[in-house]
Amino acid sequence: MWDYSEKVIDHYRNPRNVGKIDNADAIGQAGSLACGDSLKIYLKIENNIVTDAKFQTFGCGSAVASSSILTEMIIGKTVDEVRKITNKDIADQLGGLPPEKMHCSVMGYEALEDALKNYGEMQDYLDLDELREPEKTEKIVCNCFGVTENMIWDAIKQNGLKTVEEITNYTKAGGACGKCRNIIQDIIDTYYHKEKKEEEKVSTLSPAQKILKINSIIENQISPELRKDGGDITLIDIDGNKVIVKLRGKCSGCKNSNLTLKAFVETTLKEAVDPHIEVIEVE
Repeated sequence: MWDYSEKVIDHYRNPRNVGKIDNADAIGQAGSLACGDSLKIYLKIENNIVTDAKFQTFGCGSAVASSSILTEMIIGKTVDEVRKITNKDIADQLGGLPPEKMHCSVMGYEALEDALKNYGEMQDYLDLDELREPEKTEKIVCNCFGVTENMIWDAIKQNGLKTVEEITNYTKAGGACGKCRNIIQDIIDTYYHKEKKEEEKVSTLSPAQKILKINSIIENQISPELRKDGGDITLIDIDGNKVIVKLRGKCSGCKNSNLTLKAFVETTLKEAVDPHIEVIEVE
């Protein structure tokens, strides 16, 4: 018997926001009735804010609970804030889910992602049982559950999954006939091989080379962006991965990406030099 949190039980027994929104601004769906779980989510969006959300689901108690709490999480938030929600956020809001039921939070995330992708399109002609086929450009890895390569890749990236069993818990892939398990393992190996290569690429920089590269990025990329709005950056010191700077002014690029001035500098240096860089701002 799986151990469920009180919040999971509450949302299963008393699900919030069940139903359909007529003339919804966005509709998303995930799962498949043939696989045992399906979810359809409806969003009402006004002035870029989700003012209402409802869902229809066919599945287990964890699927109902995940869908229910997801609607509570997104109502009142901006579209940009909603885009940042992950399946881990859904599971955390429920106080956790058993590993074997994490696929329910993933289904909620995928339905929300689909709704946002279709934002602005009227799709209320779709019935709950008319779930969309995966896009032709996506490669299906698990035919039993209709799980695509991109879905597995996203699950690994968001949750740090490292085994086929974990992939099955989060996506159901490999949980039926098992013919795709070798392919799933290949995807895992490819992901972490690429990640290792990126780490090795970073580690090849000597301390002197890292300092030179940080200086170059600040001078040629960051400073010109800040100067567009009358701002600027002064490099004070570099101590290992700690980059100490003085900042002033505003940054249009920061505003467009919802970053603070410091976060903009840190993100730029992490992407261009080393993901472990920490920017420290001084007066």
